[in-house]
Amino acid sequence: SAYRLYTMRKLPSLLARTLTSGTSGSPVLPDMFEVRSRLRDIVGASTNWRDHVQAMQERKALHTLLAKRQEDLPPRRMKDSYLEVILPLGSQPEIREKYLNVHNSVRFGRILEDLDSLGVLICYTHTKQEMQPRSPLSIVTALVDKIILCKKIIHPDCDIKFTGNVSWVGKTSMEVKMHMLQLHDGDYSPVLDATFVMVARDPENKRPAFVNPLVPETPEEKEIFKQGELNKLKRIDFSTASLLKMAPTAEERNIVHDIFLNTLDTRQEGETVSFRSRKLPHSSVWMEDAKLKGLQICHPQERNIFNRIFGGFLMRKAFELGWATACRYGGSRPFIVSVDDIMFQRPVEVGSLLMLSGQVCYTEKNYIQVRVHSEVYDPDTREHQTTNIFHFTFKSENEVPQVVPKTYGGKYPTNALSSQL
Repeated sequence: SAYRLYTMRKLPSLLARTLTSGTSGSPVLPDMFEVRSRLRDIVGASTNWRDHVQAMQERKALHTLLAKRQEDLPPRRMKDSYLEVILPLGSQPEIREKYLNVHNSVRFGRILEDLDSLGVLICYTHTKQEMQPRSPLSIVTALVDKIILCKKIIHPDCDIKFTGNVSWVGKTSMEVKMHMLQLHDGDYSPVLDATFVMVARDPENKRPAFVNPLVPETPEEKEIFKQGELNKLKRIDFSTASLLKMAPTAEERNIVHDIFLNTLDTRQEGETVSFRSRKLPHSSVWMEDAKLKGLQICHPQERNIFNRIFGGFLMRKAFELGWATACRYGGSRPFIVSVDDIMFQRPVEVGSLLMLSGQVCYTEKNYIQVRVHSEVYDPDTREHQTTNIFHFTFKSENEVPQVVPKTYGGKYPTNALSSQL
C-alpha cells in the first residue's frame, strides 16, 4: 500500500555485526574532530575563509591525477574503507553541550552532520592512492537514501560509536552504509542504520570522476553489493515516477477519490453538492494549515571543505524545522523514526539566503510524515532555486489528527510518499 508505514529494521546488517565484533580491545578510535581534520588535509582546504579562493585554485593542478578510465584504478574491498569513529559523550563531558537538547537527549540534527562527514571520509578512504597525500576527487553527498532508527532515545552521557564502509560502487558514485551504536553497561547496542550515496567529481567539482571499483569477497558482501545495485535501479525507476511524467496508479486514484468524498459537504441536497462544497472531516486538519517556515543566512562558518555550505548543516536545519512542524501539529513531543530520500539537487553557496518550508503531508495514528522543501535566494540575481527536498517520519506520543489535502497537488505532496509509508 502507498500509505503503509515503513517497518523498522531492528539490527545492523550482518556485515556490520561481523566487522564490529571483537573490537572492544582495539586502539583508541578517532573522534569527529579528527574526521573533519582528515577531510581538510585530504582536500587541502584552507581554514581561513579569506584564503579559500587561492586554496581552490591550487586544487586545479590535481586535475592531472584523475583516472582516464575506471579500469586504470586498483579495485578495493569493503574492509579497505571500513572505519570506526567514537563520539565520546560519556568519557568527555565537555563536548555534551553541543549535542544536548532540552529533553536531555542527543540532538539528532548533530548526528546527521556527523554521518555526512563520516560518509565522505569513508569514500576518500576507498579511493585513497598511497603516493598521493591529497585527493584529486571532490566527493560530495548526492542522496541520503534512508536512515532507520531502532532506539527512541539517544542518551547524552554515553559514548557513541559510528562504523561504516563503502557497500556498492558504480562508475562515479558510491553507496555507503553506516551504523551508530551507543555504549550501555559495557556493550555497544544498535541505534540506527544509514545509507548514503556519494558522487565523485573533478577537483573543481564540475564534472564526474571515476572511482575505484569494489570487489565483494564473502557471500554476505556479495549480497550487500547486489542490494546496492538494486537500490540504484529503484532510484532510476523512482526518478521517472513523478506525476508530471506519469499518471497515478489505480490504488493511488482510489485513495485520492476517497479523500475527496470524505471532504464533501453532504448536508446540501441533490445536485447542489459540488466540488466547491467542501468541509473538514472530524478530527482533521487541512494540509495548508500544517506548515512552518524558516530562513537561514548562510555564513562562512557553515562551509564545507569545498567552500559550499556543509550538507550536514542543511540536514540539521531541515530536521529541526521538520521536528518543530511535527511538534506543533501533534501537540506533543515527536520522535524521529526514519529519514528518507534526501536529494541534494544543487550546492548552496556561502552568502545565500536559505528558505525552508515544512509541511505535514501524511498522518496515520500517531505517525507524522513531514516534507521539508529547501530553496536558496541569491541576492545578486534575485533568483529562487530548489536545493533539497527532505522527508522525515516522526512518531508522536499521542494519536494525531488526520491531515487532509484540499487540492490535487496536496493529495500528492511528494512522489516519494509510496516508498516511505
